[in-house]
Amino acid sequence: MIRKFNTYWAETGRRWRKAALPRSLQYLAVGLFASLTSQAHAQQKTDVTIKQLLATTTTSAGQQIILPRKDAELVASIFEIPPGAHLPEHEHPYPRYGYILSGSLRVTDTETGQGKTYRPGDFVVESVGRWHTGANAGEEPTRLLVIDLVRNGHANTVLRKPPPDSK
Repeated sequence: MIRKFNTYWAETGRRWRKAALPRSLQYLAVGLFASLTSQAHAQQKTDVTIKQLLATTTTSAGQQIILPRKDAELVASIFEIPPGAHLPEHEHPYPRYGYILSGSLRVTDTETGQGKTYRPGDFVVESVGRWHTGANAGEEPTRLLVIDLVRNGHANTVLRKPPPDSK
């Protein structure tokens, strides 16, 4: 029977072609097909939308964003600032990011006097190592998601000390 098979290919002048892919390529092809179809299937079944809020390499003061080089810790918090409240003058030694959930927040750089008001949906990239204040000048509480990237165990807010009495 083997002889007849070989004779057939010899008589017809057709060369034997291996129709199968190498096993590793077969696995790759099946994997790619499965991942593509499962992603398409997932997109059809869910109503997930992604809205990019911000893409930046600088802070609100125009500084390059630099992350802690060792023992980094991410701390996420929700801040609630009542109407009329003022945050004392302070600075951040590490990056701080905020997302305004409700209300408004006025941030003023006390070194330049420049300020900006952030509203719901705004993303704040706070300045690092610059003195500033914050205030809720609105009529409703301000709620914001705050994300700090600090060196493990370190605080990210330093309050400015009042000048010594000159008596």
